[in-house]
Amino acid sequence: MIAYVRGQVAAAGPEGAVLDVGGIGFALVCAPATAAALVPGQEARLAASLVVREDSLTLYGFADDDEKRVFELVQTASGVGPRVALAMLATLTPDEIRRAVATGDARALTRVPGIGPKGAQKIILELKDKLGAPVGTGGIPVPAPRVQPWREQVAAGLQSLGWGVREAEAAVDAVAADLDGEQVPPIPELLKSALKKLSRP
Repeated sequence: MIAYVRGQVAAAGPEGAVLDVGGIGFALVCAPATAAALVPGQEARLAASLVVREDSLTLYGFADDDEKRVFELVQTASGVGPRVALAMLATLTPDEIRRAVATGDARALTRVPGIGPKGAQKIILELKDKLGAPVGTGGIPVPAPRVQPWREQVAAGLQSLGWGVREAEAAVDAVAADLDGEQVPPIPELLKSALKKLSRP
């Protein structure tokens, strides 16, 4: 197994990089931010994960070992392949992924291209005991943000009434802004408030 690749950066672009190691060019698929940090002509070290398929061998490169670890773990969830796993790391940091899974924040995961609400819920269910808690800087556990379960319930209620995901989320955000620290009313009242937001021109 290839754990990492160290060599001179021969090329770097939006989809990856090529590292020259002893005269052999290793092509690695990377997240855009990882590739953007590489400077042609300079030496670099990328943590690496080799994905073997019947018709291909693809080497994925990462800024550090933590990104690689999360990349490999999220693929244990059904429906998550290497491309989606890389898209997750291109959209969210490893700790943001851990936090989303630990707190059941499906909305954060749906920011990733290729992951819808149902897929996000499945990922949360299958990975909640695998990723661990966010570590933050220096391995110190980071407190998870306070979860607002009413948001998911109201959004689901709006979607069941025929509103789209984005419209429902926008209405929920508007209702949350109106609350601004006030006590949260019962779900039926919140749903009614959200419907009023949607009915406004």
